[in-house]
Amino acid sequence: QEDGYTRLLRQQVEQVFREHRLVAVCQYNSLPGEDVVLMRHYLRKHGIEVKFILNEIIRPFLSQSKYKNLLPLFVGRNVLLVSQDTKVKDMLRVLKGVPQINLLGACIDDTILSRQGVENFAKLPSLEAAQGQTAGALALLPSQTSSLLQRGPAHLTALLDQHILQLQAGQAGTPPETPPAQSSG
Repeated sequence: QEDGYTRLLRQQVEQVFREHRLVAVCQYNSLPGEDVVLMRHYLRKHGIEVKFILNEIIRPFLSQSKYKNLLPLFVGRNVLLVSQDTKVKDMLRVLKGVPQINLLGACIDDTILSRQGVENFAKLPSLEAAQGQTAGALALLPSQTSSLLQRGPAHLTALLDQHILQLQAGQAGTPPETPPAQSSG
């Protein structure tokens, strides 16, 4: 029989997974109290919260949820790093300075990633940068197509002009003049 406090804690865990886009699972080794406060401060500056949740509370929730593949990560002492945004680069930068906390994996936008997957995710360009690159590539295609379509008629016009000059010069009995070169592009 589960008591009210345990039920409340499980509801809070469910709320954490529902409301946060980034939920990182880290192994927590003993750390002096002032270092914990300092780490929390640096993470909070980037909008990342630190949640200490007992395995007895989180494991039953995970086993009945779509996040059950995270269960093997909850063996020893763990800590969750959660954020409303996917601030993976900032989180990794802070964790690099705290060797007592090891990233095991994460759930980012309902996708479960290993440590390597999280590091690869951090290397991806931002959504705005990717959209800008895509828009630039898409804008380039019509201009290239237009240039290619105009090149043929411009070349044909130049050849016809040259042919007319040759015909006129042949009738007059003088050598044809060569017109200045036209650019085709």
